[in-house]
Amino acid sequence: MPTSFLKTTASTLAFCTGVCAPAIAQDNLAAADPREPIVVVTANRTAQPVERVGQSISVVDSEEIERRQTQSVADILRTLPGVSIIRNGGVGATTSVFIRGAESDQTAALIDGVKLNDPSTPGGGFNFGHLLTGNIERIEVLRGPSSVLWGSQAIGGVINMITRQPTEELAVNLRGEYGYRDTGQLVGNISGKAGPLSASAGAGYFRTDGISSFSEARGGTERDGYENYGANGNFNLALSDAISIDARGWYSEGRVNIDGFPAPAFAFADVNEESRTREIVGYTGINAALFDGRFRNRLGYAYTDTRRRSIALDGPATETFVGHGRNERIEYQGIFDIAEGWQLTGGLERETSRFSSSSFGAAPSLGRARIDSLYGQIVATPAAGLTLTGGVRHDDHNRFGGATTFGASGVFAPGEGNTAFRASYAEGFKAPSLFQLQSDFGNQQLQPERSKGWDAGITQSLVEGRLQASATYFRRNSSDLIIFVSCVAPLTGICANRPSGTYDNVARARAEGVEIGLAMVPVDALRLQANYTYTDATNRSPGNANFGRQLVRRPQHSMTALIDYRWGFGLETGVTLTHVGANFDNANNSRKVEGYVLADLRASFPLTERIEIYGRVENLFDERYETVFRYGSPGRAGYAGVRLRY
Repeated sequence: MPTSFLKTTASTLAFCTGVCAPAIAQDNLAAADPREPIVVVTANRTAQPVERVGQSISVVDSEEIERRQTQSVADILRTLPGVSIIRNGGVGATTSVFIRGAESDQTAALIDGVKLNDPSTPGGGFNFGHLLTGNIERIEVLRGPSSVLWGSQAIGGVINMITRQPTEELAVNLRGEYGYRDTGQLVGNISGKAGPLSASAGAGYFRTDGISSFSEARGGTERDGYENYGANGNFNLALSDAISIDARGWYSEGRVNIDGFPAPAFAFADVNEESRTREIVGYTGINAALFDGRFRNRLGYAYTDTRRRSIALDGPATETFVGHGRNERIEYQGIFDIAEGWQLTGGLERETSRFSSSSFGAAPSLGRARIDSLYGQIVATPAAGLTLTGGVRHDDHNRFGGATTFGASGVFAPGEGNTAFRASYAEGFKAPSLFQLQSDFGNQQLQPERSKGWDAGITQSLVEGRLQASATYFRRNSSDLIIFVSCVAPLTGICANRPSGTYDNVARARAEGVEIGLAMVPVDALRLQANYTYTDATNRSPGNANFGRQLVRRPQHSMTALIDYRWGFGLETGVTLTHVGANFDNANNSRKVEGYVLADLRASFPLTERIEIYGRVENLFDERYETVFRYGSPGRAGYAGVRLRY
């Protein structure tokens, strides 16, 4: 396969270099002006200038994604304020993302606005391990409870990945790269418009020999490879000036080797086992704009389907696990522009979730649940420079009943808007997962996890926007958190028929901290970014032996700095420095995972207006580190590639 991949990549790139290049239009390689207004869609489920958003949000646009050359979305996320990740090995391994110290299952993950969370996992969360940057052109991270608009799981925040959108003119993008441990990647996308139809479609392939999931520094020798196929599509058919039909899709199929606990010692070590995951996301809807576009309506159907299998390959192939999760959502959303600066958003949703899972051929656990939702939000500008937002949501779950959440925020930028004060209060909830409710360990009396959080901050812009500094304080209290509890005889109450244990709403947690950001463009060719986050996430469960201790795998300190410079002859160089502090791998804080510092170098150079070569060195100083106890991470790695544009 390695030789085949190299031949395929080289042949494809050579063909496009010779045939496609003469028709490729000029591409502006200059960085976007940081002083241009930024519009976000995740904060209010509709396009909104960021200066009118009171919540904390980070945006990584297509130019930044391209400039960083990063393979996985998780590696971009960990450079953002308030975000940390853990990964059970190299690219493709199980990856969890934490926002402001919340559980990874309390993060709502979206692709083009469609939820990705997998109902077949124990916590109902999403594994970021198979999410490559591929044809993703924008990432928005909304920090803080956001259940009013996004419903269950949005306790820590929301991560919305947006794929390449249709374009007015024909556009073709192709990228291929090769490097460390026979890692290869090929990504392509084509977009354009023909009459009333706008379209964007792409695909990608990634493979690597990988590293040992069991840390090579601790004796791991077997390389755990990874392979992924992906595809994306986005189509819009304009039936008239006011009515259109949308259809979107995303597909990922990955297989990664994993390590485990082989007999007879049952200690963590190399094993020959493969984990396979197939993910399908689909959406179709109709849009209608009424009253000269002031009242915009959308009726849609969203579908996600995740299938997971684990197969032991030592000896005869044996299936050790199979899981299947599916979400179907019917949703209506209406947005009405009441007057200049005043906007009303409302919606209805019905989501039906199903799961099945089985280990070693046993009878599968099955579950199903339905949740109906109603939400409303108003954005108001009562005075110049002041924007206020308030909303409420009610969810009715067919298992635990109802949950009502509230949220409000405000931003005040007096005068010319160079100084902006922001504050928000919001509530979040997470419905018990189907596994927690209906598996062999399930408890159908579970209630939703809940949180109440607030933040306040200031952003200062100086020197005509060339210097921006921000500071935000946040605090969140979470209650009714669901944890696994042991059951001992006599088995009564929630432990009835649960000899191996069950789940219960018995935990509490608190997270508070500070996020500080700095962005500078001293001259047009030089760009500097830096951020620091302090997070104190602790166990606040009364009577618990670990009361007051740090939550598992939540580093208190993290810091990132990025410097990029464009030379006069076209070369662009950059460096990313990332520091993640120490954290604890167990609840009683007796097992410490040391912090680490990573340095990544990158460079790119346009050979023509249509062709660009690039390369990078990751982990320049070959830092040996772990994000999870005993699991390895890649050492120093180099990659080189080429981009073609039409």
